[in-house]
Amino acid sequence: MDTVINLIAVHSSFVTAPSLGEQVSDDPDDDKFLACAWASGSEVVVSGDRHLLAMSGWNGIEVLRPRQFYDRHLKRS
Repeated sequence: MDTVINLIAVHSSFVTAPSLGEQVSDDPDDDKFLACAWASGSEVVVSGDRHLLAMSGWNGIEVLRPRQFYDRHLKRS
């Protein structure tokens, strides 16, 4: 777990999320996560939230469950 936390700390940055102009997720509270990902140029959001998972692919942003992210991007072969 420390490795994941260190990876996040090293590669994280703060962004100001722009307004999306209109609600894009079924849960308006989730739009801020999509806005941050979009503003930062992120390709992946890691979440177990069902509304965010349903938005996978929005503006090219993939939403993955934590285990999916680990298996695809962190697991050593």
